[in-house]
Amino acid sequence: MQTYSEPFFYVVANDLFENTIGDKHLRKDYWKYLSEAIIMMYYTAKLFSDSGKNVLIDGILVERPELNPHYDKVKDIFNGYPLDVAEVYCPLDLCRKRSIERGDRREDQSDEQSEIMSKNIRYSCSVNTSLNTPEECAEIIIK
Repeated sequence: MQTYSEPFFYVVANDLFENTIGDKHLRKDYWKYLSEAIIMMYYTAKLFSDSGKNVLIDGILVERPELNPHYDKVKDIFNGYPLDVAEVYCPLDLCRKRSIERGDRREDQSDEQSEIMSKNIRYSCSVNTSLNTPEECAEIIIK
């Protein structure tokens, strides 16, 4: 989506905010620190929106004790703001293959994330990365 001139989106991402946490702390209590960073990421996105900017949040809504109820927290933080949640779907077998090819993910990471995904999310749109190119997915999401 960042290859488009219009509309332009700033991106905040779980991975980017995870990088703000030292490895020592992640090894000590991964979900405690990551959960705090994820919530701060949402407030950062809200700040961009307050400045009139489009923001894409790249992350997954996981239900962990540190974040429960995650989806409800997101809705509360963005109450009164324009919020569209896009489902980016990929079959697990293809996710595993892509994780291995990326080299920076564990092979079972997609399986674990799938197990803890929030349920009953109201999506504005859905894309399937096994059926559509990244460009086609971006087009669907932007519309």
